[in-house]
Amino acid sequence: MVRRSEAKEAVPRLSSSYKEELAWLYSLQRFGIKLGLETAHRLIAALNLDLSGARVIHVAGTNGKGSVCAMSESVARAANYRTGLFTSPHLISFRERIRVDGEMISENAVASGLTRIRALVAEWDGPPTFFEIATALALQHFAAARVDVIILETGLGGRLDSTNAVTSSVSVITPIALDHQQWLGNTLQEIAAEKAGIIKRQTPVISAPQLPEAGRVIQARARECDAPLQVIRENYEKSPIGLRGSHQKQNAALAVAALHAAKLELDKSAIARGLASVEWPARFQCWDERTVIDGAHNPGAARVLAQTWKEVFGEQRATLILAVLNDKDIEGIIKALASIANEVLLPSIRSERALPPEALAKALSTTTPLLHHSITPSVEDALKVARTKSDPILLTGSLHFAGEVLAHLRGEPAAFEECAQ
Repeated sequence: MVRRSEAKEAVPRLSSSYKEELAWLYSLQRFGIKLGLETAHRLIAALNLDLSGARVIHVAGTNGKGSVCAMSESVARAANYRTGLFTSPHLISFRERIRVDGEMISENAVASGLTRIRALVAEWDGPPTFFEIATALALQHFAAARVDVIILETGLGGRLDSTNAVTSSVSVITPIALDHQQWLGNTLQEIAAEKAGIIKRQTPVISAPQLPEAGRVIQARARECDAPLQVIRENYEKSPIGLRGSHQKQNAALAVAALHAAKLELDKSAIARGLASVEWPARFQCWDERTVIDGAHNPGAARVLAQTWKEVFGEQRATLILAVLNDKDIEGIIKALASIANEVLLPSIRSERALPPEALAKALSTTTPLLHHSITPSVEDALKVARTKSDPILLTGSLHFAGEVLAHLRGEPAAFEECAQ
């Protein structure tokens, strides 16, 4: 592959403001989530995007897929490949979702890109969804930047996710657990079938070890597609990783295996540099020596968070500041975090999808009646209370909540209302 590390994106003339175009994009949320590939294929064709020169790493799974994407991008960039990274959801700014060589897409590029797409779809019957447009914007940005490697994180599921309209060089599947049941199915087998839908004919598959029900589905799909399947059972242990937690060693092993399967030229030094320097906010992010922010939003992620907490803090328990969205397994999350919490503070947060603190308090009373909890008016008030205590502080329960926390701590304005994907 010819490396285009010196390629520069042409900066288009700004035809409409960033805020105006982003407001239009967010207005599409009223149409909800629509799974399917027809519109994504139509958008890619209409935009006349040429991505043929880029290797594409497509990542699905329930937990860890964002970390695998971030690690893959960081290592590829350390190896002097020009990278495009598309992830979701964002924490503070929409621009976080789309990056070239680690740099967020500019406001100018968002505005001009959305202006073009908006004009293109104006006469279509039934507008594309928020996520379909965001995916098209990312691919348009990557094509203009002439990237060497594209890393795509699925938004929801995989089989019918708009990112699956792109021809991939390797499919990666991180650990699968129950989540988004209203969209993906009520059993592990059903959810695994949706995730395994990213597997394409004769395209390498890299998978984390799975629970048996999910593993059988992935194996069957790989056989059906004549796709070579590699299950990565050994953790990466060769050099330090910039993200905390033993589970990140598994994510690092998946990322490295994916890059090799995509036939990228990597030396040991590039792998070590990329993994050491990787940044991925709200994944056991230590804001200061006693404040941790984590976006765990399902029982599986909460169990991994509890284990990482014990690895870092030993037997010391947390003042837990918890906010959870109303479509999540609240009881499962509470049970997973109870072993590391001294008490729980329940703030009101901005998301319309958040479970009210009163309902979360009721769930705590039922699930862990001996764990003391109290309601606070806001994140700011919860932090003030937590800082009067000697315990370390853990803020978790949702990536959207983590974004609100980070915006508050950084003194940045709140972003537009979040999207489900």
